[in-house]
Amino acid sequence: MKSLQWRALLVVAILVVGIIYLVPTLSSGLPSWWTKILPKDTIHLGLDLQGGMHLVLEVESEKAVENTLERLTEDLKENLRDSRIPFTQIARGKGHTIEVQLPGAEQQTQLKDLLDKSFPSLEWRSGETGPEGMKVLLGMKAAEVDHIKKLAVAQGLETIRNRIDQFGVTEPDIRAEGEDRIQIQLPGVKDAQRAVALIGKTALLEFKLVAEGVTPQDIKDGKVPAGVKIYPMKHEDRTTGQTTTTQIALKDRTLMTGEYITNAQVQIDHQYNTPYVALEFDQQGGRIFERITEANVKKQLAIVLDGVVSSAPVIQDKISGGRASITGSFTMEQARDLAIVLRAGALPAPVKVLEQRTVGPSLGQDSIQKGLLACFVGGLAIIVFMVVYYKLSGVVADVALLMNILLIFSGLAAFGATLTLPGIAGIALTIGMAVDANVLIYERIREELKLGKTPRAALDAGYDRATVTIIDSNVTTLIAALVLFQFGTGPIRGFAVTLTIGLVANLYTAIIVTRVIFDYFLTERRMRTLSI
Repeated sequence: MKSLQWRALLVVAILVVGIIYLVPTLSSGLPSWWTKILPKDTIHLGLDLQGGMHLVLEVESEKAVENTLERLTEDLKENLRDSRIPFTQIARGKGHTIEVQLPGAEQQTQLKDLLDKSFPSLEWRSGETGPEGMKVLLGMKAAEVDHIKKLAVAQGLETIRNRIDQFGVTEPDIRAEGEDRIQIQLPGVKDAQRAVALIGKTALLEFKLVAEGVTPQDIKDGKVPAGVKIYPMKHEDRTTGQTTTTQIALKDRTLMTGEYITNAQVQIDHQYNTPYVALEFDQQGGRIFERITEANVKKQLAIVLDGVVSSAPVIQDKISGGRASITGSFTMEQARDLAIVLRAGALPAPVKVLEQRTVGPSLGQDSIQKGLLACFVGGLAIIVFMVVYYKLSGVVADVALLMNILLIFSGLAAFGATLTLPGIAGIALTIGMAVDANVLIYERIREELKLGKTPRAALDAGYDRATVTIIDSNVTTLIAALVLFQFGTGPIRGFAVTLTIGLVANLYTAIIVTRVIFDYFLTERRMRTLSI
């Protein structure tokens, strides 16, 4: 008697918890006290149900290797100078190589010692002596190249995920695909162009000095000294609002990058009522920026974003405190997106959009209606069949089935899972499997009743003998569902999620809920026969 009461209380408690988790999905106008103490998460709809974007990006990982070689080339120059090892020229070679021109063969031992000490990723390829000295070819190790490429994809994945999280997309699906591709699904995104621009922006922020003594005519004629490059620069006319692009000569050496940024926020320039992005650096970045500004007072420091100069102010004095700002011809939306990508960090390599699809909300709504209709028709047919074939026992099975469906949807809300069109198919499959468990139990009970046992004895024997079979079949299917969830992609994972929750709910309702109902009628109502 006490056992039945406790089991009944457990069933009611789980039913109430399920309803509580489902209420936010069914009702949008919840009172304030509800959101403070009770669950407020709703069932999230996937890309195929609410519309959105599907993207496949290719990470140009070779560019990450090239960037690393550029940095190694500059670092090698600095180390040779600091070590007082004479050299004539250092430049990038073909492939993953660096060419070093030494005055003579006597410097090669010093160069090898420096490589062993400070440049483990480089290896000695060849050394040829000629009339101009010794030409040395250094190469990046193959293992290092592979590591940089894999790291570029991994860092790109994480950077894109951080950007999308700050963009405000609910339940995005971001995963690696193959060796150098990233698949992205953004449910509910309506501004596709802005999303692509935000995701694919490299956001490489650099601080470079403006080359002194280079006139506009020199830039036009292409007469720039060594170590100087030409960059485009955007200007905005404050009176007309028009933006023009000119060219500016910058020193090739990058004094500082955006890797030290800890925060980026949009601020308003009250003098011109225009937005700009305020930057904050970490302690190391603050010290570097202070040292740069102190050493270059009265010189122009260009702020370069993805190869375009946004501004080139004159350094009036040493700037301490670890703060800077990026001004330019930004709209408020552009400034917000720039702040997002700077906070999330720069992509280690550019990305290229290989595939872009947009799913309209009308198609998603049509899918929802047809999917729910299929579940409703299938469920109704099963309910009618169970009542006709098993009579009152069929009604008990139908009650458990309805509770099963409720627990599936409440489970989706509780775990923050995403409901997709294949997920609706998983629910339809679970409905069939739910009554299948009851059919096994009922047929066992019928067999026991035909042997002349009492309803109580037949019920006990039917559940005892069918339970093992039910657990075996559901657990094996559950293992398959978990494998699909672990290794499958978007649609397959959606199917696996609802199937997994449905299988767990099925075991609970078929074995526990229906047994509680039967025990109640046989114990409390003193029923002497089973309508089965």
